Amino acid sequence: MTSIMTNTAAMAALKTLRGIDQNMEMTQNRISSGYKVDSAADNAAYWSIATTMRSDNKALSTVQDALGLAASKSDTAYTGLESSIDVISTIKSKLVAAREPGVDKDKINKEINELKNQLQSIAESASFSGENWLYNESITPPGTKEMVGSFNRASDGTVSVTTLKFNTSDSMLIDTNDPTNGILTNATTATWSYGTTTTTGTYYLLDAQSSTPQTGTEVTISTSTSNDDLDGMISAVDLMLQKLTDAASTLGAIKSRIDLQDTFVKNLSDTIDKGVGRLVDADMNEESTKMKALQTQQQLGIQALSIANTNAENILTLFK
Repeated sequence: MTSIMTNTAAMAALKTLRGIDQNMEMTQNRISSGYKVDSAADNAAYWSIATTMRSDNKALSTVQDALGLAASKSDTAYTGLESSIDVISTIKSKLVAAREPGVDKDKINKEINELKNQLQSIAESASFSGENWLYNESITPPGTKEMVGSFNRASDGTVSVTTLKFNTSDSMLIDTNDPTNGILTNATTATWSYGTTTTTGTYYLLDAQSSTPQTGTEVTISTSTSNDDLDGMISAVDLMLQKLTDAASTLGAIKSRIDLQDTFVKNLSDTIDKGVGRLVDADMNEESTKMKALQTQQQLGIQALSIANTNAENILTLFK
């Protein structure tokens, strides 16, 4: 039946054309934004996952910055320790040289004093971002430093921050408030043999110039210094050198851990970006192909609607 009141063919063509226009609008949005899931309306599950992972990735970016700061602090302290080890090794060699008969011990002591001044300078200069792990002059004793290492999300959705820790009491060289906290200002008890006699003595290398009295004897020599005392100083300085070597080894391990964690966080961040991209990024090759097909369908839909409207006009010829 042909009706001039209800054009069924035109209605069908118009419905098809509307569907094509909707698909074209969706495809155009994907092409312009680059996302196939740009809002929760597109795909609520994927949008939720992508939003959460992007937020976590921002946190990981902050972790990378924190690891960079931690690396700078540990590098500064390690450089100071490494330089201090070289200076103390030189002091030990000077003390051994003073053991030779006929040497001018006063001149050697002047050299040792300059080396001590260098140790003081190294300790005070080994500061980064207001933190010094080798020198302390505050009433607060050196403690454990925490550095942000990672941001974690558990399977149940809870989040946590992992930290890397280093006890600065292991690396503190000088403490002017409490000399016992500094490796070079604290009294070091050494045991040595002179001839057939075994002797024990207590020495410290640097004068902390603190209101708290230092125990033991300062490592300093003069023409009146006996070989027995020199042996004690050499033994004490060697023990200090061992402590610094242990501290440098611990700090070196922390440095390596920070470098490894920094590389891991960067790789993890890139992997998250790729994973989110697989969920929400549009395939531009596929979308461009769809657009070409939809443009063709749109042209055919317009022609079909035109034909449907023309059929109604043909009825007028029946009344001529």
